[in-house]
Amino acid sequence: MIEANKKAWFEAVFSIYNRQLLKRYFKDIYLQLDQPLPSQAIFTINHSSWWDALVLFHLNRHALKHDLFVMMHEKGLKDYPFFGKLGAFSVNRLSLKGIVKALNYSGTLLKEGKSVGLFPQGDEFHLEKRPLSFLPGTIAIMEKNQEIPLIPIAFYYSFGHTKKQEIYIKVGDPIYYHSLNGSSRKERNSSLEQLFTKQLDSLKQNVVDEHRDSFRAIL
Repeated sequence: MIEANKKAWFEAVFSIYNRQLLKRYFKDIYLQLDQPLPSQAIFTINHSSWWDALVLFHLNRHALKHDLFVMMHEKGLKDYPFFGKLGAFSVNRLSLKGIVKALNYSGTLLKEGKSVGLFPQGDEFHLEKRPLSFLPGTIAIMEKNQEIPLIPIAFYYSFGHTKKQEIYIKVGDPIYYHSLNGSSRKERNSSLEQLFTKQLDSLKQNVVDEHRDSFRAIL
């Protein structure tokens, strides 16, 4: 696997470029964050767009402000190696050994006090696809780090009343391993998926109904 090679100076420079890039293609990014975040977390995000990684980077710089490392497809990291300097590390899902290495590396980062970001769907899927079909890696990480909360983050892309589309983000309440229903890893994974789906569908309804009072612009 390819480990992260995070560089603070590169993050600072890239943040300026990334903000201008997002402003070029999006009207704004709207965030709903109702309570203070824990100092460390496992963040999970739905994956429906090429933009997701760049949006997550912007979100972390301007709102989450965690020492965040994100699991990424090995091919994607090879195609865009600069993500490694932003904290991305690879997973090869075609190899059981590669998966185990990535999960163990995630655990090491968490034990060092870092936060880890995961896209539990594994691949990009249409925003409206249901079920979300979470892979079991997130639960495996939670199982070995039960004291660290999982924070679900829902992304929703939408065209409104302007030329450019908008991005809506809801940062959910902390979820702990012991609070998930079920006794097996499969059952707990299903419980997590159901909780995340409920949050994503709630966000979608807020966007459709144009209920924006609880959101703030971060772009």
